[in-house]
Amino acid sequence: MAKVEVQLPQTQYTVLIEPGLLNQIGDLIAKQWSGRKVALITDSNVGPLYQTQVSDQLTAAGFTVCDYVVPAGEASKSWPVIADLAAKMAADHFTRSDGVIALGGGVVGDLAGFTASIYMRGISFIQIPTSLLAQVDSSVGGKTAIDLGDAKNIIGTFYQPDAVYIDPNTLDTMTDRYVAEGYGEIVKTAALDSADFWHLIEQINSVADIRAHATELSRRSVSYKARIVMADEKETGQRQLLNFGHTMGHAIELLAHGGLAHGEAVSVGMVHIMRVFEQLQLTKPGITAAIEERLKAVGLPTESALLGTPEFYEKIKNDKKNKNGTLNLVYVEDYGTPHIYGIPTDEVKAFFKE
Repeated sequence: MAKVEVQLPQTQYTVLIEPGLLNQIGDLIAKQWSGRKVALITDSNVGPLYQTQVSDQLTAAGFTVCDYVVPAGEASKSWPVIADLAAKMAADHFTRSDGVIALGGGVVGDLAGFTASIYMRGISFIQIPTSLLAQVDSSVGGKTAIDLGDAKNIIGTFYQPDAVYIDPNTLDTMTDRYVAEGYGEIVKTAALDSADFWHLIEQINSVADIRAHATELSRRSVSYKARIVMADEKETGQRQLLNFGHTMGHAIELLAHGGLAHGEAVSVGMVHIMRVFEQLQLTKPGITAAIEERLKAVGLPTESALLGTPEFYEKIKNDKKNKNGTLNLVYVEDYGTPHIYGIPTDEVKAFFKE
């Protein structure tokens, strides 16, 4: 069983990664928590696949389980859904001694984590991510959030889980498209991390290869993110490196209105931000083409007609990560050598046309 330790000033937790881990989830959580009431939050896609399996094991391990199911999709990251979850927990008499478990992808993780962080000013929380995107990225690091209109993740908290349990076998029930989507974040992480991690990426030539190497890809991605989060929990410094590909990616993801998945948009964003910095001669020659080739190998998009539109520039200028009139852009000079490059937000359009 692969383990990654996340040690922060106020808390610490372990990320466990192993195929078949879901078959022992009740015993694992019983080692982490004493007997208590548990809000098992999932969605309408994941619930029919894994909810009974997890709920039955928790019950057998001595927990009292309340099953809550939200509609699948980004639209559930909203105030009404949060209010409904909190009301159900109050009606079921949850106290500060009880806990919340997220069983699902990134939407469920954000929802459950945010609910746990605000219910009675904070109760215990565990992540069981079932999508590749959540396993390699969003389940680790403590970010929780909901959307407000078109503003993605604009309301949220930093709230760390007590543990994260990753079973790569859950990818067996995911479509190839969404396995590839999660891989977009893995390529991002490998480019940020090291030439050694990138060497593994060079061996991935299909979605089948992603599935075959899922445990190692998750371990390496989580290890890198853990190092970044331990150095900068609240994103005041180097945690901003994790936004590689996201500035452009978030803009076209919003403009696509569901037509692009998050990892697909990040794939496009990575390639195009690297093209800008390669033209400025700040990157190793050929690295942009290498990143693009690795993304295309699994069917990820690297182009979008939404790039360069007036709406695109407007989204970038209004991105929530802009600080004091400055937009911090991330690029990699070489594998494992990332940089943050600040530009005034009123120069965005001219800069991206370099």
